[in-house]
Amino acid sequence: MPPTLDDVARAAGVSRSTASRVLAGYGPASPTTRDRVHAAATRLGYAPNPAARALVTGAGFRLVVAVTGMDPHVLDDPYVDRVVRAAAEVGAAQGVGVSLQWLPADAPGPALARLAADRGVHGVLVLNTTESVLAAVPDGLAGRVASIGIGSPTVPAFDIDNGGATTTMIHHLYASGRRRIAMVSGPQWMPCTRRPVDAYRTAVRELALPVRMVPGDFTYAGGEAAMSTVLEQWPDTDALFATSDAMALGALAVLRVRGVDVPGDIAVAGFDDIPFASYSVPALTTATHPVERIAAAAVTAILTGTRAPAATSYPSHLLLRESA
Repeated sequence: MPPTLDDVARAAGVSRSTASRVLAGYGPASPTTRDRVHAAATRLGYAPNPAARALVTGAGFRLVVAVTGMDPHVLDDPYVDRVVRAAAEVGAAQGVGVSLQWLPADAPGPALARLAADRGVHGVLVLNTTESVLAAVPDGLAGRVASIGIGSPTVPAFDIDNGGATTTMIHHLYASGRRRIAMVSGPQWMPCTRRPVDAYRTAVRELALPVRMVPGDFTYAGGEAAMSTVLEQWPDTDALFATSDAMALGALAVLRVRGVDVPGDIAVAGFDDIPFASYSVPALTTATHPVERIAAAAVTAILTGTRAPAATSYPSHLLLRESA
């Protein structure tokens, strides 16, 4: 990780606020102090964080939430709304605005380069991060970028333990007597979908159950299509775990139209605990996803220049309701 303002202050033997004022060229400090701070910054190779500098000088700036996707429709995901809202709440306390941008999954480099060159952009939070996005992050964003998803040595990652949530859900369904459990996964291009897939395969193998998995896209319509596929391919399925509540609600709609009893004939469970999950009929069993807490931690790390761990994982908890 690149050196932080705290590292410079420690090396110069001054307080963090003094080091910040000196490097920003703002406020009083003796010539000796200025020399020590600048010498420490040069020795450590410290590059001032524009966001931190703006906080000191009062200059305006914005945080960009960059959402990776195959097309701009990814911005319509309610999950993105939750992240932006949390980012705005954190930023408002420091006078920071928030903007939203699509990051093309097949060619993220040009967009990231423009963000790095834009003097009005002092922090970037990347969602749906892929390996190609991480490889394309320019040096100019070092120290002021974070990821919700996978990360790298220079891009700290914040994410939910969706693999652990999947394991817990499969074992819950098994304990309730289910023996033919299907799963609807997320988009295959998203690295975050791999953990639930691996966890599902491991769990059903250890429980000596058949693998029944179909791809999904985290949407209601995708859940409808996946449920129809499951019923056609494996009509004796007695449980379905969808890796998003939206897909689980779509699955419930198909079962309701076909007159299938839930949970009598087929149990249905989701992941995310969106507000509608508790209002569905029957109420949806799901697992928590503290999106706002994760986003707030990532944004705080960006705006304060805090040296975050390479990866921060948040636990998910099972919420038992009527559907499973």
